[in-house]
Amino acid sequence: MAVTRTMFVTLDCADATALAEFWAAMLGGTVVFTTPLSVGVHSEAGWLAAMAVADYRPPTWPEPDVPKQIHLDLAVDDLEAAVAEAIRCGATPAALQPAPEARRILLDPAGHPFCLTTMIPREAGV
Repeated sequence: MAVTRTMFVTLDCADATALAEFWAAMLGGTVVFTTPLSVGVHSEAGWLAAMAVADYRPPTWPEPDVPKQIHLDLAVDDLEAAVAEAIRCGATPAALQPAPEARRILLDPAGHPFCLTTMIPREAGV
């Protein structure tokens, strides 16, 4: 029996509303709740929350000074189209792209790296 009924991936940030709006646009989701410190997003892909943290410092990936804090891999069918849409939503391409033919690393507005990839089999999304 499962202990929990729902799982959120929660991202630390300076501005929870702005980050949640970015991820809602990226995932085709909706903001479903707002508290003084966090904003929740729901989409067909799952649940995500952004939480405002005092003195937030964005990750410095790939440099280890400030660790990543979180890493998301998002399965896509058309890598170029997905990258273009992510940039339109407010993402920034990372300077380092170790395997650009298979995945692209971008940074969300709070600096969290995430990957758009064609390497996740469709069966993984079942």
